[in-house]
Amino acid sequence: METVPVPSFGELISGARRSAVHLEMRDVYDPGSRRFAAWRAGHRENPADREGWWSPFHQVIADSVTRGVQVRRARVVSEPLSEYVRFEYDVTFSNIAAGEQVRWLARRRASDLALPVNDFWVFDDRLVRLSHFAGDGTFVEDELTEDPAIVKLCLESFEQVWERALDHHDFHPA
Repeated sequence: METVPVPSFGELISGARRSAVHLEMRDVYDPGSRRFAAWRAGHRENPADREGWWSPFHQVIADSVTRGVQVRRARVVSEPLSEYVRFEYDVTFSNIAAGEQVRWLARRRASDLALPVNDFWVFDDRLVRLSHFAGDGTFVEDELTEDPAIVKLCLESFEQVWERALDHHDFHPA
């Protein structure tokens, strides 16, 4: 696979003109994050207190959506949800407030889908950022490719998941 240096996520999404799609398939991410630690300690973010949770990530998404970029995120999840994915579910209102469309697919409903082994973003149907994580959910590195076969695989996989997945407002974890 041909790889190139990986610009920051902000640079990649800021360069998008039409679309950015993201497929997540892990049960844990960044287990040491402060936001997750606060949630584990009982803190729940108030959607009405935007200053309390709005971040540079949310702003770059909002700016992209304002420019006309459609941002979609699909999550393939184990049930019952892991503690970390339960946290993600609870804070997804912030992704939606920034302008993302978010859907959830129970892993048991994806058994017949051939999915890439890594989470990814695809920008404008041409550029893929593959994300590599350690077994405990700690981020390792990103990899960028425009390889047509990988782009095609990721786009087809995303669309298959998207078609089956439930909108965030319709997904009610057990």
